[in-house]
Amino acid sequence: MSFALVVIAKAPVAGRSKTRLCPPCTPHEAAALAEAALRDTLDAVLATPADRRVLVLDGDPGPWLPAGLELLRQRGDGLDQRLAAAFEDVGGPALLIGMDTPQATPELLAASGRRLLTPGTDAVLGPALDGGYWGLGLRRPDRALLEGIPMSVADTGARQHQRLCAAGLRVACLPPLRDVDRIVDARAVAALAPGGRFARTLRTIEPLAAPEPRPRTGDAAPSPVVAVRA
Repeated sequence: MSFALVVIAKAPVAGRSKTRLCPPCTPHEAAALAEAALRDTLDAVLATPADRRVLVLDGDPGPWLPAGLELLRQRGDGLDQRLAAAFEDVGGPALLIGMDTPQATPELLAASGRRLLTPGTDAVLGPALDGGYWGLGLRRPDRALLEGIPMSVADTGARQHQRLCAAGLRVACLPPLRDVDRIVDARAVAALAPGGRFARTLRTIEPLAAPEPRPRTGDAAPSPVVAVRA
């Protein structure tokens, strides 16, 4: 049995993306960080063994979209409905993640997919440190498992876990991750993956926010980053 790896995301657009980073970021800086986080996430997805790799998008694709991904449109009103629709549209076993955890590695995503397919597991849930969740995997789509769960509140993850358990599903928990909501989160996440696009972009905005990765002996030093502001 195989699984689909699904990313649900907004197209990075100034004024619509990562608005809780403003201030201190400008809308254009927040959108640049959103694009970098999305690109890091999609790179990790493409490097993860999976039967399908799907982007479920709100908005229009841009030059940031790499080859090798199926593209589906989000449908539904609230985020709970959009998540439920994404699982329905993909069908079959699926692990769904967002674009707010650019530190997620292919190794973590592959292990999460394997956990979903382990006999005796019906669902997997990856808690976020803010009380939400960064990943949700279901063996079979079921709107009733998601609709009505309040989103972006302190106990979203706990409520989702309770809903899954109340439906009789056997739920495995994935490692917790910090997602990017505010600038303090951006700094912490960039420090976890200093070589990624997200960290490099943050350094153009806040040069001291995340240390650059040290080159190994014999490696070329990283290219200098030029600060750009909209």
